[in-house]
Amino acid sequence: MNKVVTNIDAAVADIPDGASLMVGGFGLCGAPDSLIAALIRKGTRGLRTIANNVGVDGYGMGLFLEAGMITSHIGSYVGENGLLEQMMLEGKINLKLIPQGTLAESIRAGGAGIPAYFTPAGIGTVVAEGKEIREFNGRQYVLEEALTADFAFVKAWKGDRHGNLVYRKTAQNFNPMMAAAAKITIAEVEELVELGALEPERIDTPGIYVKRVVVGEHKEKRIERLKLRKEGQ
Repeated sequence: MNKVVTNIDAAVADIPDGASLMVGGFGLCGAPDSLIAALIRKGTRGLRTIANNVGVDGYGMGLFLEAGMITSHIGSYVGENGLLEQMMLEGKINLKLIPQGTLAESIRAGGAGIPAYFTPAGIGTVVAEGKEIREFNGRQYVLEEALTADFAFVKAWKGDRHGNLVYRKTAQNFNPMMAAAAKITIAEVEELVELGALEPERIDTPGIYVKRVVVGEHKEKRIERLKLRKEGQ
């Protein structure tokens, strides 16, 4: 089955207002910038997003915030986005922060069909408030529910027309697990390769999890902060 969509706007055309959306990336690395831009052009509202972070002001998922598209967000880090902080303080967004490892495992569990699991992370903190606590082998654990979504945007290094994906370096963060945890996964790839070009043992996301593949339009690779040592240091 050929899953390649040549028009990136067509790839996101059926995402309705109020949809839940997972967005891959760690900081700005491995973020599906072209898909984000396409959804902004579409103008979808009321998104319930799940991502490690919400980009930065003026870039990545930060553009969703500027366009007023996000109603709620589940993530683990928001320290680089001033607009998100302002919206949270003004009560304009419903924000839920959970430990990063818990976020990753909740998404992985969702993709594996596991409804919930116990973890020691958060015991004795506000993270555990209102949740079931059980003791195993003398240690307390909190029950966390899995996370799934209607759609997922992921960014891959290479992909073929069947949807098989390979990620590179830090982009191997939340992208693979999110690809498995959504009803409809849309993959933005840097390079579209012929069938058979990807070594089977190198494939990170099998095509069965991917519904659509698009070649990204944004080639710039951003980082949050650039720090250089002075000459002689």
